[in-house]
Amino acid sequence: MDKGTIIKELKFKAIRSSGAGGQHVNKVSSKVELLFDVEHSLGLTNLEKERLYIKLANKLSNENMLLLQCDESRSQHKNKDLVIKRLFEVLKTALKVPKKRKKTKPSKSAIEKRLKSKQKRAQKKVNRQKPNLD
Repeated sequence: MDKGTIIKELKFKAIRSSGAGGQHVNKVSSKVELLFDVEHSLGLTNLEKERLYIKLANKLSNENMLLLQCDESRSQHKNKDLVIKRLFEVLKTALKVPKKRKKTKPSKSAIEKRLKSKQKRAQKKVNRQKPNLD
């Protein structure tokens, strides 16, 4: 993943932020929308693209575009920085390859210890019973 190339490929759109806020919200476009074309990106390898298609299937549009929005700050520049950070976090988590699980067996001593403790518990319960006087 080449961050510099990906940043050059990003498309931004400033929109008016929703919600309460009065006059300021009505006249300033502080919400930032980020569009990233996964399919035509030169900053990703084909293997990385395939992994993104699988991992981000529910976040990608029909044209394999990733759309992220940010309206946390009242500043358009801060929102732009935040949405770029969020994009790289999403890409990082999606491209992370999980470790393969190694099968393990309990050691012989652990098995023996477990069986001995079971026997001890069983013996304790037998000792609690009334003696059989037959």
